[in-house]
Amino acid sequence: MANSILYFDVKHAVAVHDWIIAHSGGLAGTKDVGQLESVLEHIQNDMYYPIFEDKLNHLIFAINKFHAFNDGNKRSSLVLGAYFLELNGYRYCVKRFVLEMENIVVWLAEGKINKAFLLKLITSLMLDDEYPESLKLELLAATDE
Repeated sequence: MANSILYFDVKHAVAVHDWIIAHSGGLAGTKDVGQLESVLEHIQNDMYYPIFEDKLNHLIFAINKFHAFNDGNKRSSLVLGAYFLELNGYRYCVKRFVLEMENIVVWLAEGKINKAFLLKLITSLMLDDEYPESLKLELLAATDE
């Protein structure tokens, strides 16, 4: 993996979000475009997010939890996270990422998963490993109702 990380801009994020909404329903547009700009700028700060996994984790967490979009924040966090992976050469794990993260973004929005645990899950998915037994147990405990 090259040291140079590629990013996308707010215009792209809004266009992707609006495409998702057009194909799956909901209210298009942003609630707070400044908040979205902040997230996309913040992940570029290597002091806060020194490695790719940290950047991806914050991207997904922030889009999911901060509600910059009018609707579809969970869906957008998933799709924009997958796009960020693909953009940066992690195509090998995108399919599994999308499948696994579908429930995870819901649990994140519900508060069953916190940001630190999200990072563990993302890192495991990027390693293209089966979740370690300890991570499976932690996930079961977090989501067990």
